[in-house]
Amino acid sequence: MTERKNGLTYAEAGVDIDAGNDLVDRIKPAAKRTDRPGVMAGLGGFGALFDLKAAGYTDPILVGATDGVGTKLRIAIDTGVVGGVGIDLVAMCVNDLVCQGAEPLFFLDYFATGKLELDAAAQVIEGIAEGCVRCGAALIGGETAEMPGMYPEGDFDLAGFAVGAMERGTALPDGVVEGDVLLGLASDGVHSNGYSLVRKLVEISGLGWDADCPWGEGSLGEALLTPTRLYVKQSLTAIRAGGVHALAHITGGGLTENLPRVLPEGLGAEVDLDAWDLPPVFAWLQNTGGIESSEMLKTFNSGVGMVLAVDAEQAEALTALLTEAGETVYQLGRVVAGEGVSYTGSLS
Repeated sequence: MTERKNGLTYAEAGVDIDAGNDLVDRIKPAAKRTDRPGVMAGLGGFGALFDLKAAGYTDPILVGATDGVGTKLRIAIDTGVVGGVGIDLVAMCVNDLVCQGAEPLFFLDYFATGKLELDAAAQVIEGIAEGCVRCGAALIGGETAEMPGMYPEGDFDLAGFAVGAMERGTALPDGVVEGDVLLGLASDGVHSNGYSLVRKLVEISGLGWDADCPWGEGSLGEALLTPTRLYVKQSLTAIRAGGVHALAHITGGGLTENLPRVLPEGLGAEVDLDAWDLPPVFAWLQNTGGIESSEMLKTFNSGVGMVLAVDAEQAEALTALLTEAGETVYQLGRVVAGEGVSYTGSLS
């Protein structure tokens, strides 16, 4: 009888399958909260099934989006405040989907780490589920990858994948013309773009993440981790009311780069910077780094997270509708002949 020479297990190599199974069991209630018409199976299968007819579509076009959270993760990991980045992950994907006129249907996540820490991973995925609840998407699957040697202790990375649908012939942008009114929806803070610069500015300030927030309550780290706002349900309500010609999610590149993406050739945007007040977090960042207004407007959302180009005759009604849905709405300016974005007023 030959004696076994090597009794190593996968767990001893750094991958704990049991911990992964425990995570799935823990997050099942959170995923269950996201159920919606069209979901055909829960977590645990090799693939996730979704029935478009059951979701109410007759001639659907599918729309996909994928994104991450960027270096905002670094702050979340360093502070241990990780739940909000799950909401960020969903928002960065589904806010893009709705700009095409699509309703988010389902979401999948990818969570990668060197060693699975159950509590932290569960908080992140529970945050993802909360984001899905807020936008009406179902969390129907995902992947937890435990990869020893790939990440420093305590670190992890996230990616998200959203699929939405719209009926054929309803895609946006569509019908943008000179004179359309630009309606801006207020952001909840920095959202999930520009954090490499944010982290550099915090370093310049000499403050730690646990320092008192210079512009509000709580710690600096907690304030900078305020999750990205979800604009999906409000935007879909406006689209269905009629008169919305385009939506632009104001992410990396700010107003300067994102507004032109939804405008036809030969048209630009004129934006009045006096139409809204620069939120305190951005004023602090600008003052800390002595940043030019032009740099702020092409790096950060600067207080405006979504812009709608709407029919001028319906701008007032859509403003009222969006306000009733909980949005703070600014009339930013108009679509004009030309190219790019021109600014009047001052960012303050």
